[in-house]
Amino acid sequence: MANHKSAKKRIRRNANRAEINKSRLSRIRTFLKRVEAAIASGDKGAAQTALKAAQPELMRGVSKGVFHKNTASRKMSRLSAKVKAVGA
Repeated sequence: MANHKSAKKRIRRNANRAEINKSRLSRIRTFLKRVEAAIASGDKGAAQTALKAAQPELMRGVSKGVFHKNTASRKMSRLSAKVKAVGA
């Protein structure tokens, strides 16, 4: 257990940040699952709509430090390719 006041504060802060990051990550995953579900159903219009909704969420995750920029770009690229292939 931490003995210094600053160390105790850091533990509290880290716990709060972990909760916030966990909820952000969960929200992003939900958006990505919606895109995957639309792709699986074969509905190209719904998949495109879901992808447009997921893109800003992913980028927000990057700006908040939940994802690395290249990770988000890779996910977007792969999802875009899958959406493009739907109904083709």
